[in-house]
Formats: sequence, structure tokens, C-alpha cells
Amino acid sequence: MAWTVARDALLVLALASFAYYLVAIFAALRFFRLRDAAASLAADFTPPISILKPIYGLDRETYRNYASLCAQDYPDYEILFCVSDELDPAIPVIAKLASDFPQRRINLLIGSEPLGVSDKVNKLCRMVREARHEILAVSDSDVRVEPEYLRAIAAPFRDPAVGAVTCLYRGLTDGSLAANLEAIGNSTDFTAGVLVAWLFAPVSFTLGATMATTKERLAEIGGFESLVDHFSDDYELGNRIAARGHRVELSTFPVSIVYPQQTLADAFRHQLRWNVSIRFSRPAGHLGLIFTQALPLTLLAAIFAPSAAWAINLLVGYLLLRGISAWVVGEYGMRDAGVRRHMELLPLRDAFAFIVWVASFFPQRIHWRGREFYVRDKRLVPAETREP
Repeated sequence: MAWTVARDALLVLALASFAYYLVAIFAALRFFRLRDAAASLAADFTPPISILKPIYGLDRETYRNYASLCAQDYPDYEILFCVSDELDPAIPVIAKLASDFPQRRINLLIGSEPLGVSDKVNKLCRMVREARHEILAVSDSDVRVEPEYLRAIAAPFRDPAVGAVTCLYRGLTDGSLAANLEAIGNSTDFTAGVLVAWLFAPVSFTLGATMATTKERLAEIGGFESLVDHFSDDYELGNRIAARGHRVELSTFPVSIVYPQQTLADAFRHQLRWNVSIRFSRPAGHLGLIFTQALPLTLLAAIFAPSAAWAINLLVGYLLLRGISAWVVGEYGMRDAGVRRHMELLPLRDAFAFIVWVASFFPQRIHWRGREFYVRDKRLVPAETREP
């Protein structure tokens, strides 16, 4: 009896993961169908924008990433960079950028007041004070954007009910296995999860690839100063703005993340940090990731299936639904050509993601920007200062 119950439970979980793929496909088709309407709304609404870029060292193809911001089809904007000190290797790159794009207003800030543990948020606090414009667009240093980026994120602010705008993101890699696994995961898994959440409830978070808001809305939540010790500052920003009754808009125009050269160990640490951030910011959502683990659930259900026909159908169902979901979400929706080129990596990506998810349940240190931290009450605590 117990054996039958366990077998049936595995089968139900596997079928639930198949249902998740179907919901993700529906969500992506519905969401990206809005893209044409969003493009038309973006055509004639162009309020001035301040782009805030907290910088720490160099990323892969740093100049091209920064230059994409200077090639915007947008009439009035400024770019503020903030580095930690005069030795930051990004400074010569920013100087070249200013020389190559003299028509752009580029401001380099050096140093920020150490208000909290997060060096990134400390820099944002200073840049907000220096910014000229009401609308603020924050993006990570490894982000690359298309020329219509600013129009896309400005358009939702036409509606005064909108308090923040955020963007999905796809990956640009160096061709290494580790980077490709991360990139295909972002475009097919992470994006699918965000769109399923969007389908069932208003968006109540922002993503670090783009966090756009206004000085007025930022002031309502205490500014970035209120986030200087938080682990998931991007999630907290959107969540607090939504809690004040403002809408968080998810843009249909994705940006690109330029992944560094990395090993599988690097990719594991990066993905682990992301999973732990979900665990602390949205515990129920982290636990619910079990329904996205179709590969291990299908394999277990197939092994203990009542017949060979059942086992074969389960395996074929996984491969078909996984492939269709990846194509609809990643290729059609995110317009990520890497998904089509690396479809064969999907099962390996799923196995990798499952290992990371299991590991994220256990206490561990967070590796970030050359330092180690623990997380306590959603806040970062430097490992060297942790209480015994």
C-alpha cells in the first residue's frame, strides 16, 4: 500500500511539472503578444531619464556594454557611473566612452559613503543625489541593451499608477559550457517562472538587470538608504514600491546579460546565490520550485512506473514539453538565438538546476564581489564579522 502511494505521488508530481510547462507556454504567448502595443506606446513618450550604473571592476566586453547605453534612440538622458576608488580598472573605459560619445552627458563619480554592507547600494545612494532627472533607471554593469531600451522602460510611466518598471534578461556567452548552461536557464527557466508569476498575480518585484522608478516613489520607501544591508535589493525595491500601492510593470523588451568566462564551479556559485536569494525573499516560491524540476521527477516516476509504456510516455512527454516550452519562452519570447543553438543542453541544464536547488536548502556562505557573506533576516552579514 505504501509503495503504491509513493509511486502515485511521484507520478502526480511529474504530471504537475508537465502542467507547469503548459502554463508557462500559455503565459509567454499571452505576455509577448503585448509587445507590438508596447512599442507603439513608447513612440511619443520620452521624459528625461538618469541611468545609474554602479561599477566594480571590469566585465566581459565592458566597453560594448557601456556603449550600448550611449546609442539610445532617446532625446534626453544622462549616464552616471560610480566606482569605488581611483584604482578601478573601469575608469579608463568610461573615459574612452566619454571621448567617443561627446554628445552624451556622462558623469563619473568616485567613491560613496559606506552606509551599509552593500557596496552597490551605497553607490546608488550617491548617484540618486547627483542625478538630474526624476526617472531613474538602474542596471547592472554587465547589461547590454538595444537602442529602443529607454523608450521601452519610459513608456509605462505615462500611467501615474506605475511606480516601477523592470526587464527580463537573456544571456550572451563566450561559448563555454558553464556560461551556456546559465544562459539557457535564464531564457527558458527563470523567464518562465517570472511569466507564470505574472499570469496569476500583479508583479511585486524588480530584477537587477533593470530597476526603473522615480525619485518620488523611491523617497516613499526611504530611498536606497533603506536597502543598504539587504541581500536582494532588487526584489526589495519592487516589493516595497508595490506595497505602497503602485504598479510594477514588467517590460516585454528584454535586455542582455554578458556572462563572464567561467567554470562550472563559478556557475554553481552564481546560481546558488540566486536560489538562496529566493529562499530568503520568497520562501514559498523557493519551495514551489519543486514543480519546475521535471527531469528528476520524470526519471523517478518512470523508474517506478507500473509499466514500460507508462515509463516511455513519461520520458517522451518530458522531452516534448520541455523543448516546446523552451522554444516558446526563450526563442519566440526572449528572442534568444542561443536557445535554438543549444537545445541539446536542456536535460543537462535541468540536472544542474536540480543540484543547485537542493544545495540552496542548506546553510552556506554567499560569495559576492570577492567577499563572503551570511544571510540573516534577509540582510547581508560579512562572514568575517559573523557572531559565533
